[in-house]
Amino acid sequence: MARIIQLREALREAMAEEMRRDPNVFLMGEEVAEYNGAYKVSKGLLEEFGAKRVIDTPIAELGFAGIGVGAAMNGLRPIVEFMTWNFAVLAFDQIVNNAAKTLSQSAGDYMCPIVFRGPSGAAGQLAQQHSQTFESWLGNVPGLKVISIIDPADSKGLLKSAIRDNDPVCFMESEIMYGHKGEVPDGEYLVPIGVAAVRREGSDVTIVSFNKMVLEAMSAAEELEKEGISAEVIDLRTIRPLDYKTIVESVKKTNRLVVVDESWPMFGVSAEVAYEIQKYAFDYLDAPVTRVNAADTSLGYAPTFVEEYMPNPAKIIKAVKEVMYAEV
Repeated sequence: MARIIQLREALREAMAEEMRRDPNVFLMGEEVAEYNGAYKVSKGLLEEFGAKRVIDTPIAELGFAGIGVGAAMNGLRPIVEFMTWNFAVLAFDQIVNNAAKTLSQSAGDYMCPIVFRGPSGAAGQLAQQHSQTFESWLGNVPGLKVISIIDPADSKGLLKSAIRDNDPVCFMESEIMYGHKGEVPDGEYLVPIGVAAVRREGSDVTIVSFNKMVLEAMSAAEELEKEGISAEVIDLRTIRPLDYKTIVESVKKTNRLVVVDESWPMFGVSAEVAYEIQKYAFDYLDAPVTRVNAADTSLGYAPTFVEEYMPNPAKIIKAVKEVMYAEV
């Protein structure tokens, strides 16, 4: 059986179930306790688990991220919530220089089982400093695992897997999608880290994306179907490790690939996917891999700038027709 619930509820269920299962799991971050979370993801957790396991922190990302890393090195399993990954830039020293390197620097003596989570990417008119996408930033760092989700079932199953994982995991959500609804299976439910999901079967072109851009890709695929073009849509779900095999197998069938990535085009996830596919599926490609990214500039505040900046179904359809050598 399954229930239709919001993404925020799926995340909450994952944390609550893991906190009941393992007393070493705890949550910390700004407003996660008394206020029930900035996006109400942690609603009710303080009441159930108490102030020792659901901890409101000062506005000091570097400080509380460091406390989390130290706790993880000493056998606990912290979940550190950032109000947005844009604020986590302040904590990158702890994430990149400590959490990611603990295992190698200690020659395997210490693990760092910690989850850093919060929303990544643009969320409407929040302008330059609050609209950045961090999957490629953190996916570049050896020692970290990076997950980026939009489906409520995946949100629950992958967050539970992340909490149980012995490596540090950066868990990317979406501020504007916490109310997004989907079916979530009842009972114990885990999703393995490092496995992409085929959201839509197709035969003419493969569209690869992650996080909320998957919904844009799905919308584009529905419009393309009306024109007789069958698009297969793959949701990466995990950015590091990246599931190249699922993409390669799809491209062997469709012979064309479009990668949709909300982040900037330079040195991003879309560039990595494009490189790997030309390396492992070159003989199957009937057209160059094409990417649809955000504009190569900081995001302005005006709604007209947002519209021009972000990938959307129209831009995806144009890219698909280019690789199909169809009229645009």
